[in-house]
Amino acid sequence: MTHPSTTIICHEHRALSAMLRSITLLLSEHRRKGTLPDFNALEAMLFYVDEFPEKLHHLKESQLLFPKLRGRNARADAVLDRLERDHACGEQAIRDLEHALIGFRMMSDTEQCQARRAEFERLMKQYVDAYLEHMHVEEAEILPLAEVVLSADEWAELDAAFLMNRDPLAGYEADEVYRPLFKKIVGALRHSGNVGSVLEAFAGAVLPDHIPDTGSP
Repeated sequence: MTHPSTTIICHEHRALSAMLRSITLLLSEHRRKGTLPDFNALEAMLFYVDEFPEKLHHLKESQLLFPKLRGRNARADAVLDRLERDHACGEQAIRDLEHALIGFRMMSDTEQCQARRAEFERLMKQYVDAYLEHMHVEEAEILPLAEVVLSADEWAELDAAFLMNRDPLAGYEADEVYRPLFKKIVGALRHSGNVGSVLEAFAGAVLPDHIPDTGSP
């Protein structure tokens, strides 16, 4: 049996994976062309990662899901310890990325431009690789364990909590306050120099069709 919370976690993983891969594709495309990226769009994308996965998705995993799986066996506890360390490091990693992006932007018209670009791209790749592995471990080891050991009452609590998540890229309509953010992100992706490749990164995630295509990022 697949529970709503499991489905939501996997959908949010696909949305985040798509966003991270899209950032990577955008950076690669601009490096190939020798052009500067859309800094406003990159800031919006990092804000999404910070606002939804880091502060909402991770919080519910750490506070609600992981404690219910503690003490089942030594291997599971070791995996949970690793995932908790990842969660704990996530906020600082985002701060480091945001700082590196500000440095890249502020110094983009100086002789430091390429060094700043390289540093941001290095940190971004490091973050993406670590996050993709993190999500793989959750789906390969933690969610299957949860399906086996959790009770109906525990699933009911988890489902109620995760059904409150409103991540637009996981298929929900954006709250009014966030619509300009997703308009900016989707506009940047649709009007990237390599539209096909960037949109291909969203396979499995839901582009929010309720956000109009304005013709500009």
